[in-house]
Amino acid sequence: MNASPPCRPDCAVCLRPQSACICAWVTPVAHEVEVLILQHPLEVDHPKGSARLLHLSLPRSRLVTGEVFADADLLAAPFEAAGAVASTPRHNLLLYPDMPQDQALGEPAPPALPAGWLREPARLRLIVLDGTWRKSRKMLYLSPPLQALPRLSLQDPAASSYRIRKAHRPDQLSTLEATCAALAQLEGHAEKFQPLLAAFDGFVTQQFGYLSSHPGR
Repeated sequence: MNASPPCRPDCAVCLRPQSACICAWVTPVAHEVEVLILQHPLEVDHPKGSARLLHLSLPRSRLVTGEVFADADLLAAPFEAAGAVASTPRHNLLLYPDMPQDQALGEPAPPALPAGWLREPARLRLIVLDGTWRKSRKMLYLSPPLQALPRLSLQDPAASSYRIRKAHRPDQLSTLEATCAALAQLEGHAEKFQPLLAAFDGFVTQQFGYLSSHPGR
């Protein structure tokens, strides 16, 4: 009888194999806008994913896994450990590009982003979809509460350094890069997110080496 292979030890914080732990790259950033990361289930154990590093680096963030988000209460619930004040409602906006072609196919247009919201970043909650382009699109159109949110499009984002994962368009960024760009856009302080982006470069280099030595991952 063959002995079963030994269990692979995982890091209790980043949930990665200890041999590929990313905790060294966690870079806490003081930010005003809350971030709710909605992660597709197939991204949870993906070695190239950046959402966990993003969540661990943003104190005012929450990470929820699922494909369908039909409960509008999820978007309104205060964050338990983020310092949110329950009596102060957050304005939710979805980080997602405008898609005129969808409206041409009969999909409803998202509501306009009220200009007054942008003057109070501390009252904003950014909703981020973590998944491939196809998966995030499916998450959106299976989730009516997400469709009802005003959207934020990135303005002239920097080129991605996410060389470990194939992009279908040159303007596609990792979840971490896109969220940092959105927070910089909303809060007007791009420089404070640079340490996290620099750490992300280190994470990418580490993962590139790890995946090169573990081609089956």
